[in-house]
Amino acid sequence: MTRVALIAHDEKKTDLIEFAQAHEAQLREYELIATGTTGKRLMDETDLEIERKESGPLGGDLMIGSEVAEDRLDGIVFLRDPLRAQPHEPDISALLRICDVHDTALATNLASAEFLIEGLAD
Repeated sequence: MTRVALIAHDEKKTDLIEFAQAHEAQLREYELIATGTTGKRLMDETDLEIERKESGPLGGDLMIGSEVAEDRLDGIVFLRDPLRAQPHEPDISALLRICDVHDTALATNLASAEFLIEGLAD
């Protein structure tokens, strides 16, 4: 089954929830994982089943990165806040780097997220 991670910085969580609600039928076709707080909000505000990892600052981004390194993820939607520094920036950089190393699809904004979930559906 296609496996997709959903991650969003605090300022982008609402955008990700709205995206998930708009694409809930498609996302239901995938096995979903998410970082802790994002996953909880998605489960509270949609009917999607989501495997939750730790919160990003507590290692969740690295946990998702390990899934990439073990070839257990087909894609990641990671809505990042480009205007705010993150205290766990090294973890975020590591996640982006491992996606490049393993050629894993990575969407960092809503436009690319649309392409990612549609592309994985083919």
